Amino acid sequence: METGEEFGPWLARQLKLAGKTQAELAEELGLTRAAVSAWITGRSTPRPTVMADIAKALGTDLGTVHTRTTDTQAGLPVTWYHRPGYPDGGRELGNAAAFAFDADVQVLARETCQNSLDERLTENGRPVRVRYTLHELTGEHLDAFRDAILWNDLFPHYSAVSELAGNQKVGRVVDAGVRDMYEKGRLVLLRVDDYNASGLTGDDYADGKFAAVVRRQLESLKSGRSAGGSYGLGKATLWATSALGLVLINSTLSVPHEGRTERRMIGRLELPWREVDGRPYAGPAWFGRPDPDSPGAEVARSWWADEETVERLHLSRDSDEPGTSFLIVGAHDVASLEASTSDLDDDSVEEEGDEDTRDIRRMHKRLAQALGRDFWAAMTGGGGRLPLLEVSVRALRNDGEVVVEETKVDPSVEQPSRTRALRAFYEGTTVDRLTEAGQVAVRNVPLKLPLSGGAVGGTLGIHQTVLLVTEAAGDNDRPINQVHSLRGNRMTVRKATVPRLPLGTNPFQAVLLAGEAAGEAAPFAKEAEEFLRAAEPPEHDRWGQTEELTLRWSPSAYRRIEGLTKEVNNAVRELVARPKRSSREGGEALRKALTVKNRPKARVPTGPVIPVLNGLDATIGDAGDWRITAEVSIPRGDEIVPMVPVALLDVRSGGRPKLDWAELEAVEGCEVEDGTLRFTPGVRRATFRGATDVTSHPVRTALTRLVLELRAGKGE
Repeated sequence: METGEEFGPWLARQLKLAGKTQAELAEELGLTRAAVSAWITGRSTPRPTVMADIAKALGTDLGTVHTRTTDTQAGLPVTWYHRPGYPDGGRELGNAAAFAFDADVQVLARETCQNSLDERLTENGRPVRVRYTLHELTGEHLDAFRDAILWNDLFPHYSAVSELAGNQKVGRVVDAGVRDMYEKGRLVLLRVDDYNASGLTGDDYADGKFAAVVRRQLESLKSGRSAGGSYGLGKATLWATSALGLVLINSTLSVPHEGRTERRMIGRLELPWREVDGRPYAGPAWFGRPDPDSPGAEVARSWWADEETVERLHLSRDSDEPGTSFLIVGAHDVASLEASTSDLDDDSVEEEGDEDTRDIRRMHKRLAQALGRDFWAAMTGGGGRLPLLEVSVRALRNDGEVVVEETKVDPSVEQPSRTRALRAFYEGTTVDRLTEAGQVAVRNVPLKLPLSGGAVGGTLGIHQTVLLVTEAAGDNDRPINQVHSLRGNRMTVRKATVPRLPLGTNPFQAVLLAGEAAGEAAPFAKEAEEFLRAAEPPEHDRWGQTEELTLRWSPSAYRRIEGLTKEVNNAVRELVARPKRSSREGGEALRKALTVKNRPKARVPTGPVIPVLNGLDATIGDAGDWRITAEVSIPRGDEIVPMVPVALLDVRSGGRPKLDWAELEAVEGCEVEDGTLRFTPGVRRATFRGATDVTSHPVRTALTRLVLELRAGKGE
């Protein structure tokens, strides 16, 4: 029979769990204390006949003692441990890391899927498989789950937090989550499972992946250059998405711990400071087995659960493949609550029971959209190269009732043009210039890497990024004329619209492969990977100035990225430009086929004419501002009326908030004077650029839409 942990350490832990000393065990077995000590230190092992007596003394079966792949069930039961208040009176009214992200399932999808990609087991070459399961509990199913998490022990702590709800944000969120559960009689669980991943390996407290996720904040153990995470903040989205601040975890380990790998369980609760029965508590709490090594055996550590317990906690995994399951209890999505019924697919018309499951249907749709938008490249293979990732989303209710069938996210559906472009690159079927429909043009764009260590002006080397451009695939491929930039882990980092495109440009999509995504043979790929990773903020949604970039390279290092962006936009404009036709091309045949009549020239209208906004490109800058490039069409006339560009935020109701300009400059055919556009006489087209003042934005730019108006007079 296959055995797990070494007998000595295993026996020592079982004695602690059972509250027995070596001397007490020796007395029960009729042996000397020295004999038991020799077993624990590994100097000897008990005879087979003694094994049965040890099993009886520990209250377990003989097979458990022989295999040692699980703890005995003797000892202290699983319970909640709440961290006591600090002796110096300090208070923490929430986990600051959670405030770095919104309670948005699309943000959750980006962060959790990125973490799974970073933890993929690479030895077998297979992709990491990630499944998102929305599960709504009502009635007896909800009652059974609350019993499993010892809700009655938690309720006094939630009540104490509710009393403080008026004074701080976390308390208000938690209070709303508890009231929603009781008033509606339901609870939404969101489980994130990954397979072919490393799992939460390592000790409960010492350095390792388990402690980094469960015990610590702002710690990232991702050492690979192509890893997406680097701040240790992403895990906070799990707790931010829970209206109850509660996440349960079941991990299957790729490396054994304590001689075993399956069903390593722990729970963590994030609440603000509170006082219960006159005793202060600092904030977090853990759900696990009391650690006999802790003072008073109070601190909860992970435990190896049986299958029945895992099932009661809705954390059963599909296979014994390594990976981790995170169960977000009381999942909520602020953005989906604001969505209207029209956001649902046409085939999701109201049916019996749909009203009850509308929330999880919307969350299902938003999860699938986010995964397809941000991870399409990681899900794309070709030319003998396998995808790095497979993702699916499903929605259930109560005892396995299917609300939405499991949907496998297909990159060729979510991002058809870019998927086509990347596959063409992998398969070597790209072209130098677009001449036919369906082609993918490729161009190398240089990134000049700076010297590290604060050197100014020097260049380490030139990394050749790969730019892919292809035509947009139609209405399913929006927004158009964008460049998706990514590096080694193939998660989309930056999405930006190409500015100043010629009028009449055919819709296109573009992909920029940088670092190791450009190919391991690309010059300075490893150095570019490290440089660009340092240029990403905690959200990993752009490349620009960061503290790490300043400290490791120089305060001006970000300008190398600005230079890359400029070169990429120039290359795109060149690749999508329509070739000019010769004046003689097809001329003779065309003249014979057409009859041209001379018409009198149209009379130029007299009086003032009003310019009209004809084209607009807008992107979100690194500082969170709106950056626009606008084209204006000017009718023929004697006098052109000066116009004032006005930036507004689109809102559902009421007046649109007006934004201030931080920058406003003329590009062609006009000049800017005190915020007013004055046009050159006789021009028919003009272009101007601008950037909004972030301090005038009432909400985060990423959550808004921009409206640009041209107004006559003073712009009122």
